[in-house]
Amino acid sequence: MPMAEVVNLRTARKQKKRAEAREGAAASAAKAGESRAERRRREAEEALAARRHEAHRREE
Repeated sequence: MPMAEVVNLRTARKQKKRAEAREGAAASAAKAGESRAERRRREAEEALAARRHEAHRREE
């Protein structure tokens, strides 16, 4: 019967935190590298998505 691999939880937690930081950094770098037109298009799409989301909100 094969045994499970031993994992150092502290190391695994640090690796997860580093991976999340890399993802955030990649997103920030992509945003910083946008042209003005790309940024305006992305902002317009985000605003449209937010309006559509709000349109489906229940009135209570």
